[in-house]
Amino acid sequence: MTDDIRWRQRFQNYEKAFLLLERALVIKTPSEVERGGIIQFCEMAFELAWKLMKDYLEYQGFTCVSPREAIKQAFQANILDDGHLWLEVLVDRNLATHTYDENRALAVVAKIRSSYFPALQQLYRYMKAEMQ
Repeated sequence: MTDDIRWRQRFQNYEKAFLLLERALVIKTPSEVERGGIIQFCEMAFELAWKLMKDYLEYQGFTCVSPREAIKQAFQANILDDGHLWLEVLVDRNLATHTYDENRALAVVAKIRSSYFPALQQLYRYMKAEMQ
């Protein structure tokens, strides 16, 4: 029962971060500060996403000790549509925070819009349905 509550609580936190990212992405031409917010919201959503997957999978009887294992197991369990994309997010998740470069920030925001947000959205919809 505690594990069941844990993944449900994790989903609530993920939902908050996901919805913040969704709201930020409505901004068509974000300022430098808004781009930083988009990147940060994506990083928060991703961090909560893999932990949500881990908790949910553990509730289902699987064992995951790392983000990579959680992603691979979630893909095998048909929770994720594109495991390779999630592994790409895992590699990219901290790239923008270590060194700030305007062109890099623009590229990261473009990638969030085109690839990462849709992946986060697919997980959000899947887990929202599981909450029912």
